[in-house]
Amino acid sequence: MRLAIFDLDHTLIGGDSDQVWADFLAESGLVDGDAYKAQVSAFYQDYMAGTLDIHAHLSHSLAPLSRFSMAELDSLHRDYFAQKVLPLLQPKAHQLLQWHRQQNHYLLIITATNRFITAPIAEYLGVDDLIACEAEIIDNRYTGRPIGVPSYREGKVTRLQEWLRQHPELSLEGSYFYSDSHNDLPLLELASQPVAVDPDDVLKQVATERGWDIISLRG
Repeated sequence: MRLAIFDLDHTLIGGDSDQVWADFLAESGLVDGDAYKAQVSAFYQDYMAGTLDIHAHLSHSLAPLSRFSMAELDSLHRDYFAQKVLPLLQPKAHQLLQWHRQQNHYLLIITATNRFITAPIAEYLGVDDLIACEAEIIDNRYTGRPIGVPSYREGKVTRLQEWLRQHPELSLEGSYFYSDSHNDLPLLELASQPVAVDPDDVLKQVATERGWDIISLRG
């Protein structure tokens, strides 16, 4: 069985799930809207430049979770999903996932966005598993602190290698990896079939120079 790996934000969905979560929190009056969104925007600019402090970013994005019970968070996520995520879903992404299912491939999302935000999205998309940034939970409540190795840049490789040790029936031999971002070059370089999806300028140049496939899932 071959492994088909997908980035999530700006790859399988036409936007950034973390940014639209911040928009949802601000519009719902659950955070200091202007300040919170400004910090998220600053983190995103760092991400695009390849200079993001992932630990600072995760601490910022996870902090609001500590204020709510799991039941409250489930309710908030349902509203967020309906208002913010559904409009970002792309028919061509569903078609791509379905093609891989028909090939009997194992579908895995690996994302730098935290599991609270992304797990319900991955479940909706019907993939087999998810690797995401993890948050500490104590006594069934989020503490607001990240734990473990963040699945970002080289961390995606580290987390995937850990995951593969738990799934010895799978390997990177014959694997696909789809991403929009130059931040994913460490993993793209390991995949048998790297695919640039609506890539940023840096990734587009690298993909062109190396003869990687370049596709669009928009429209």
